[in-house]
Amino acid sequence: MSTSTGTCPLITGALAAQEAAVAPATIRKWVQLGRLTPAGRQGRAQLFRLEDVFAAERGARGRPERTGDPHKRP
Repeated sequence: MSTSTGTCPLITGALAAQEAAVAPATIRKWVQLGRLTPAGRQGRAQLFRLEDVFAAERGARGRPERTGDPHKRP
């Protein structure tokens, strides 16, 4: 697999999920939410740049799930 620019190989969603240690459904969800954009297609499969997958993964993990500090006392 190669890109139009030739600088970064494109990988399938399944491989992207494996590399980011998430479920394939998570990759699909990131695409739905606009956190990850496919860089190409191979047949019906969406292809992604690994660097984009890692950026989406960092963004998802770095996002706080709670609005308050659980260690802060009132």
